[in-house]
Amino acid sequence: MIIVDNYLEKLEKAGKPIRIGVFGAGFAGRGFVAQATIYGIGMRVVAVANRTTSYAKQAYDEAGVKNYKLANTITAFDEAIEKQGHVITNDPFLLCKSKNIDVIVDATYAIELGAQVALEAFKHKKHLLLINAELDVTLGPILKTYADKAGVIYSQANGDQPGILLNLMREVKGLGFKPILAGNIKSLLDVRRTPETQKAFAEAHFQRPTMITSFADGTKISIEMATVSNATGFKVGKRGMYGPSCERVEDAYNHFSTKEMLNGGLVDYVLGAEPSFGVFVLGYSKNPILKRYMGAYKMGDGPVYTFYRPYHLSPLEAPMSVARACIFKDVVLAPIGGPVADVISIAKRDLKKGEILDGVGGFTCYGTIDNYETTRKENLLPIGLSEGGKLVRDIAMDTPITFDDVELPRGRLSDKLWKEQYEQFTK
Repeated sequence: MIIVDNYLEKLEKAGKPIRIGVFGAGFAGRGFVAQATIYGIGMRVVAVANRTTSYAKQAYDEAGVKNYKLANTITAFDEAIEKQGHVITNDPFLLCKSKNIDVIVDATYAIELGAQVALEAFKHKKHLLLINAELDVTLGPILKTYADKAGVIYSQANGDQPGILLNLMREVKGLGFKPILAGNIKSLLDVRRTPETQKAFAEAHFQRPTMITSFADGTKISIEMATVSNATGFKVGKRGMYGPSCERVEDAYNHFSTKEMLNGGLVDYVLGAEPSFGVFVLGYSKNPILKRYMGAYKMGDGPVYTFYRPYHLSPLEAPMSVARACIFKDVVLAPIGGPVADVISIAKRDLKKGEILDGVGGFTCYGTIDNYETTRKENLLPIGLSEGGKLVRDIAMDTPITFDDVELPRGRLSDKLWKEQYEQFTK
């Protein structure tokens, strides 16, 4: 926020705020709209697109915005922004085509539609910020390629664990330490959880059961840490990560092999550690001056030190990362090249030939992280492409699902892009 807030004040005084279009008005989208409106300096959410427009309306109502209009043609859409200042629509492609929008925030966890919107945004020279790690882990490297060709920013937004981890890694580097592990803190992991078991919790926290299921069954942490892997080059030590139990995050360095971490870096997590809602980075240094001061500040004896942040506030922290991208072209998190890690589909129960996979957070499969070279060698199906796949044979519980095990829906852009990504980055 430092420096960024000063520039936003300049934009506000000049009457040239960053014009944001939000795609998705669920839990994350509504939170983003409210936070950007509450802050309200140097940026405006001028449009909200959602398939069900009542949710787009709810996003503005909760943010205290009253002067919005429904529009579903580009002429009416731009006119509404110019006259009312805000517009809602059920057509996300209008965000991309509008001359009155600078940046699009994808606050969904849609992969097929997310990919379509991304390419349309790049076609019209719009920056794209994601609160959608599912899209990034599946197609991030190829989407980054398209964004680079268009001369626009492609990045995950700040607030979720991946963005916070990349910020923390930059801090650790700035202090003179070498980041050797990027870590998450997990309080629960049960691969048998389903939308039915998570329904009550989801309703109590204003979220969808599928999203809460993806948190509980381990899919989400695999997705998030795979995007960190793709943004850093750090790999996993084994399929699913080690995930050791740990009472306090400050002790995390005792649970991982320094030799392994120094061999290119790891992404992983600790289970049950306090504080339970944050992230951590293990940094390495043998510098005697750093050792002296770290000891004085009770940070340990080294050479591996734990740096952590005890909270993340998605989507409340996301608006500032939009400003970072638009003002400074500063990327929070994006792939540095081809895929480094992948999240594969594993049968949540015994599955029968003819069943249709229901994707992230569903009843049929859960996602687990593994290194990309392994997943490609074994022809494993990414969780991001699994939805709608029809099984051509029985699959036993906890068995990885391969491309040969399914018939995928025809004509999907996401499959086309994934193949293009594979061909471009896989030797």
